[in-house]
Amino acid sequence: MGQRKAPKDGDRKVGRRALLIGGTAAAVGSAVLARDELARLWWRVPGMEKPRKAGEVDFAGARWVAASDANWRRADRPDDYGVGMVIIHVTQGSHDSAVKAFQDPGHKAAAHYIVRQDGRITQMIRELDVAYHAGNRDYNERSVGIEHEGFVDRPQDLTDEMYEASARLTARICARYDIPVDREHIIGHVEVPGTDHTDPGEHWDWDRYMKLVREARTAPA
Repeated sequence: MGQRKAPKDGDRKVGRRALLIGGTAAAVGSAVLARDELARLWWRVPGMEKPRKAGEVDFAGARWVAASDANWRRADRPDDYGVGMVIIHVTQGSHDSAVKAFQDPGHKAAAHYIVRQDGRITQMIRELDVAYHAGNRDYNERSVGIEHEGFVDRPQDLTDEMYEASARLTARICARYDIPVDREHIIGHVEVPGTDHTDPGEHWDWDRYMKLVREARTAPA
């Protein structure tokens, strides 16, 4: 995590190294590849791996619990894939059952974050990396996924604490990647092309949530 002074939650810095990657790849005769693809080969270049620390989180106050390696893909976002969306999910179960599922290599899916009903946040995949959460490869590569503890048919599961904590998290993600705070860029899982999921469901209050995100986005750090 980088040492950005202004944000209170200790966001990591995001850098750019596409030119370095492109130059290295060209030197070994890979100039036929598109520059966008070359940037995605950063981890193959000696000494170019972005520093990572065990247990590091992208949102201060989140608790780190690692998802199974089978449920996400190592990347270097936003240098290789630009992050331009936040996707909202509901777990259809408890926080603990979601954690267990995301730690299961046979599950083949996981989100970056889980927000509990009491407002506490668990991070299971770094924002650097591609989580398998949306059921659509392009959307996975360019989004951050946030799960929320509960069931889509139980409006009582969507607590004040959950809405407020999730809104602060989404606001920081939007600030980090310069994502517009609107419904084109903050979407539900149900809105992902090709998905068969219905979450966050009819009881998710989008008007309330977006208002909270905007307030958190403009609040002093």
